[in-house]
Amino acid sequence: MKVAVEPIEGCKRRLAIEAPVDVVQKEWERAYGRVQKLARLPGFRKGHVPRSLVKVHFSDDVRREVAEHLIPDVYRQALSEAKLDPVNEPDLQEVKLEEGAPLSFIAVVEVKPAITLGEYKGIEVEHAPKPVTAEDVDAALRNMREQQAQFHAVERPAATDDLVVVDYTLTIDGHEPTSQTGYEFLVGAKTVLPEIDDGVVGLRAGEERQVAVRFVDDHRREDLRGRSGQATVKLIEVKEKTLPPLDDDFAKSLGEFETLAALRAEVLKQLEARREHDERRALQEKIVDVLVAQHEFTVPDALVMRQVAHRIEHARESMRRQGIDPEQLPWDYQKLIAELRPGAETVVRRALLIEAIADREAIAPSETEVDAEVERLAQASQRPTPAVRRMMEKSGDLDGLRQGLRDRMTLELLVTNAKVKAE
Repeated sequence: MKVAVEPIEGCKRRLAIEAPVDVVQKEWERAYGRVQKLARLPGFRKGHVPRSLVKVHFSDDVRREVAEHLIPDVYRQALSEAKLDPVNEPDLQEVKLEEGAPLSFIAVVEVKPAITLGEYKGIEVEHAPKPVTAEDVDAALRNMREQQAQFHAVERPAATDDLVVVDYTLTIDGHEPTSQTGYEFLVGAKTVLPEIDDGVVGLRAGEERQVAVRFVDDHRREDLRGRSGQATVKLIEVKEKTLPPLDDDFAKSLGEFETLAALRAEVLKQLEARREHDERRALQEKIVDVLVAQHEFTVPDALVMRQVAHRIEHARESMRRQGIDPEQLPWDYQKLIAELRPGAETVVRRALLIEAIADREAIAPSETEVDAEVERLAQASQRPTPAVRRMMEKSGDLDGLRQGLRDRMTLELLVTNAKVKAE
């Protein structure tokens, strides 16, 4: 086999591949055999059509069989000989496939860049962890009270923090009017158009108000950006929010806490654990930011676009969870890609650099560490560990878990060897 590799723009490589005629002819023979077993022609039983007639009547099927089996095998062998590990599927060009002749084609692929590592130990960064304060604990307790809030119907005008039930009709320039009945929202929570949010304040049950509305210029729906219109809102019911007293009874209602002091102690413990984790992540981010700034290398476009696609699908899935069908929205993909590309490139650049350092340091998680992580995931999902492992092996997630552990070990290496100064 002949394989010639030519670097072209960025991380792209052009492979000129040629397989010898004897290898090609063997595959043609195998293809004739496979097609002959399934061939049907009047006057012949299935599988008994003569080879000469197979060549005449099923030549396209034979050629397709050869292409589907031979080209992938030759391509994989060429990658092995060239010692290349592409990050994308090949762009096949100039394919020449004929019986009795060599197979030749061009494969254009992208590969990870060769990163020349500078010094990555002893990186100097400024970082001062922030302690958890009593105010942080108070804020957490306020959020817990909000989660336990109850709403009771009242006979008074709507005010901020009330839960209101409304019927509304929205008429937007260039669109058909839309209406909804029994719609609930918390006044002041900014979950509806600000004009509607403000418009219900002061209304009593049974009263209605018409307000002018305008959608922001960067609204997620392109067809609504900058559009104006009218909203007619009728208030159906006002519900006042009541928060439980912050006392021992409140603590008991949340679990195994006999007193408010015990609850505060547990909240403090959880906040400190979360803060320690967040501070560690922040320190890692600062170190990697410094390293990225010190290393220049080309990033494969295929990996960047893969990250962009991941972010778009994440946004679509978030809409589905909110009950919004993303297929019904007009997507400006060109604009979206342009907006997401810089961030996606940064993510890929950081990942490639961490991978290069892990390779240099020969970092790899042990099977014991992998098993422990699988067991942790199994316990969190309340499923048997062997079943979770089998599922992850089948889906390929186990390789991702190993990669994640390797990245974490590499980041810990960088943190351990960094020179951290107080800000």
